[in-house]
Amino acid sequence: MKQFWVDVRPWKKEIATTAIESGADALVVDKAEDVKRLGRITTIAPDGDMQIGTDIAEVEITDKKSENAAAKIKDRKFVIVSTTDWTVIPLENLVAQSDRIIAKVKNEKEADLALAVLERGTAGILLSTKEPAVVKAVAKKIKAEAGQVNLVPFTVTKITPVGMGDRVCVDTCTMLEDGQGMLMGNTSSSMLLVHAETLENPYVAPRPFRVNAGAVHAYIMLPDGKTAYLSDLAIGGTVLVTDAKGKAHSAIIGRTKIERRPLLLVEAESGKTKTSLILQNAETIRLVAEDGSAISVVHLKKGDRIMGCVLTGGRHFGIAVKETIIEK
Repeated sequence: MKQFWVDVRPWKKEIATTAIESGADALVVDKAEDVKRLGRITTIAPDGDMQIGTDIAEVEITDKKSENAAAKIKDRKFVIVSTTDWTVIPLENLVAQSDRIIAKVKNEKEADLALAVLERGTAGILLSTKEPAVVKAVAKKIKAEAGQVNLVPFTVTKITPVGMGDRVCVDTCTMLEDGQGMLMGNTSSSMLLVHAETLENPYVAPRPFRVNAGAVHAYIMLPDGKTAYLSDLAIGGTVLVTDAKGKAHSAIIGRTKIERRPLLLVEAESGKTKTSLILQNAETIRLVAEDGSAISVVHLKKGDRIMGCVLTGGRHFGIAVKETIIEK
């Protein structure tokens, strides 16, 4: 997930309060104690949770030499970079060389530029403004969007009841919409898009905050391209919500429910890529069809087209690794 920091130097209580209420990840201030009276948030200050110079580098880009120096800093968690004009200093050069760049921006336009460069953007932004409305506007955009997932249609090849097992429901702190869901897979190399419980049905009331995700062993896609086992999800964590067009945003986990239920194996393929997922065998469990509609697993048939994604296979603690790993 992109980092959203707000620069409150010099101190302005209204900006700090707006940033906290808008979900900022950190505040850069002269004195951390000013912030602690307002709310619980990471502070970047001489007396804060992180310090510039120790944990974080701060570099002003004035020429090619300082640009290269910023990109090569490796001993800090993040590098704050600033310049008088981001249209003159190409952000592409920095993003191509480092995934630690926090771009200091003054407005929504500059934030858009930083977050979209090279299709992946900077690691985050540090917003410096005196206008609370700008804080709200940038926060809404950066917190709502987690990027774009490259979805592809898979053709169903087999549906098989496999007996009883433990499955996981993921209940979020967000009211999801029709067409949205989460990406899950039996392996980390490919996943299927499981629809949220947003639709009316004769059996139970809709639970638009919920995705009945799959068996406990399955992988789920998280923000930043990481994965986790469904059984490892916990209250307060984040998951990635995706629609049929791949537009994605993060959601906070409110709880997970693990219950023993009859299960169903769905197998599908896209080109040379094969994928599968074990889901609960029930009418209310749906995948996302190629046209964006929801299709129940009990009505799913061979030849149906459903949405999913192809990933880099092989994970170590949820992070993609380049080594020989065979999952089947």
